[in-house]
Amino acid sequence: MMTPMRYVVLVLVIIISLHYIVSFSNENYGRATSLSHIKQSIGNQLKVGDTMPPYKVPIPEEYYNHPNTTSHTSRRANATFVILARNGDLNGVVSSMKQVEDRLNKKYHYPYVFLNEQPFEENFKKRVSELTDSKVEFGLIPHDHWYQPEWIDEARATESREKMVKDNVIYGGSVPFNSGFFYRHELLKKYQYYWRVEPDVKFFCDLNYDPFLIMQDQNKMYGFTISLYEYEATIPTLWKATREFINANPGLLASDNAMAFLSDDGGETYNRCHFWSNFEIGNLDLWRGEAYGKYFDFLDEKGGFYYERWGDAPVHSIGAALFAKKDQIHFFNDIGYRHEPFQHCPQGDSHKQGKCWCDSAQNFDYEWYSCLNRYDKLFA
Repeated sequence: MMTPMRYVVLVLVIIISLHYIVSFSNENYGRATSLSHIKQSIGNQLKVGDTMPPYKVPIPEEYYNHPNTTSHTSRRANATFVILARNGDLNGVVSSMKQVEDRLNKKYHYPYVFLNEQPFEENFKKRVSELTDSKVEFGLIPHDHWYQPEWIDEARATESREKMVKDNVIYGGSVPFNSGFFYRHELLKKYQYYWRVEPDVKFFCDLNYDPFLIMQDQNKMYGFTISLYEYEATIPTLWKATREFINANPGLLASDNAMAFLSDDGGETYNRCHFWSNFEIGNLDLWRGEAYGKYFDFLDEKGGFYYERWGDAPVHSIGAALFAKKDQIHFFNDIGYRHEPFQHCPQGDSHKQGKCWCDSAQNFDYEWYSCLNRYDKLFA
């Protein structure tokens, strides 16, 4: 007498055998049930559906430059890498830039723009220029873009920064620059897209396609790799000011925006989620546009950049979420990246395809302090 388990095994064997028999005898059935056809069907559904995050839609094959080929598409976006650094950051800059070149830019030769509030030393220029065959430009940040305005109460601002330092608030003693001013620099006016790179970061994976072309061809406005919650002590009144701006300028908000990434109650409160802007690939037209320009000027007049610590990460994130459509914000899932203490390490096939050297088990994406799940829910 056969046991129930043996009946189950027998039925499975019969079903599998019938499947293979029909597959070989019926060409249409075989094609329809092949793994390649199923994979293609899923890809097609993702392309036309709107229930999955954009990063889960496969990059079209024509964008890829396979590692064993020597020819690469000659098409390029109007783009540059942007590195804000001081002369003392040289070793960290060299490390980051060498990885950018090895992982991507030795194939595409996009230029670099370096910005500093002090003139770059000749040794700095020499060492970074030797790392690349691309054009490298060095710019001086205008005084008015770096230092706080004269109308700011310096005693109040200094007292606030000292208190944040005493309270161990991260970056509490610094004044942000990138929020509103970097895109206004003369050297960036000729470009449409930028990739921000910081000293002492890690890029873990080979990238065999041009992310700038993805931004351009798919009409993306902002790209990120890590998202997380902002420290509340740095932005106590930022959302209050943002709500004032929204109420006064409702027509500037994009339709189908990403407000739900920022707020769990339709904009009444801020959940503190933001994109970590030490890595960002963006369309400069987002920052140059009327909406963000007015928003930044409104915030600047509030003084929160100086009396609190409104950094470029939450301000850029709010700007992107409100003034771009949600599907114009892209998670670059296949770019492995680390900025201490967090890292994004691609998973599954992306890890293998990119020859990533990060440990896939060390991945911040869905840790309790990550906001990636909120980004995913935008498309649920």
